[in-house]
Amino acid sequence: MTEQKSKEKVLFICNHNSARSQMAEGLLKSLYGEYYDVYSAGSNPSTVSPYAIKVLGELDIDISKHQSKGLNKFEGHEFDQVITVCGGEGSACPFFPGGKKYIHKSFEDPIEVIGTEKDKLDAFRRIRDEIKEWIMETFRGE
Repeated sequence: MTEQKSKEKVLFICNHNSARSQMAEGLLKSLYGEYYDVYSAGSNPSTVSPYAIKVLGELDIDISKHQSKGLNKFEGHEFDQVITVCGGEGSACPFFPGGKKYIHKSFEDPIEVIGTEKDKLDAFRRIRDEIKEWIMETFRGE
């Protein structure tokens, strides 16, 4: 009989929990969900971006039922890894005090892109692909 290793708990955080952290949660669950329990939250939650839902749907990852959550939802919980995915010029990331290990990886906020529908979708696809590549390099399944 083999002993089953418990999954590591991972929390992705950013400001609004609407795009980057939601996409990171969906991608890590899809790629390596058998190794990780994955969550996301934001310091100022809003709603999950329809663009994030659409571009992950293009990879057959359904986050349409995800809800934007505040950090307070996880108060008192401990995570093996707390990963901030916000950042950029003049942008401050929230802090969550329940992590054993902290990682920061800055991704541009695709919500800030102004332009046509195509411009916005292209921005979301680019950030989705950057997050996916980073997750594959960083996690690789345990």
